[in-house]
Amino acid sequence: MQASKYTAFVNAKTKHDVIHETNDIQLDGAAMDWNCVPLGNGRFHILSNEKSYDAYVVNVNRDEKIVELLINNRKYTVKLRDRYDDLLEKLGMNDAASGKLGDLKSPMPGLVLKILVKEGDEVKKGDSLIVLEAMKMENMLKAQGNGLVKAIKVQQGNAVEKGALLIQFG
Repeated sequence: MQASKYTAFVNAKTKHDVIHETNDIQLDGAAMDWNCVPLGNGRFHILSNEKSYDAYVVNVNRDEKIVELLINNRKYTVKLRDRYDDLLEKLGMNDAASGKLGDLKSPMPGLVLKILVKEGDEVKKGDSLIVLEAMKMENMLKAQGNGLVKAIKVQQGNAVEKGALLIQFG
């Protein structure tokens, strides 16, 4: 099994690098010395560095990769970020998972064949926005959420680079 790498943000303040491989976990480059015993119903007993912890998983939001924990009666909210989140951000699509409609950026270099919306249009998630030709293939770029077209930053026939701003939403 390939190792999973994450960036974990605890209570939106503390940032940690986490590597998880089978039963081994590294936190900020150091191997975790711990023993975790599941007790059922989202409860766990953890021993680490000669300290005992009672942990309870309060909530898991898989879509947003957020875990709420209660550890020794203190609440912790952990937001995980992986390489796919980084890739979506580079492509300008980092709001896609949340359902928020962020500005549309070109996911690849190409040629704008058709613009299917105009400024002031209301769009719904899944609506077709632009046809982009790349490597002799037509790619339909669709709305990742609901919103209002604020500005169209390209014209039909424009060549665009990867990451170029195509449509602003407001």
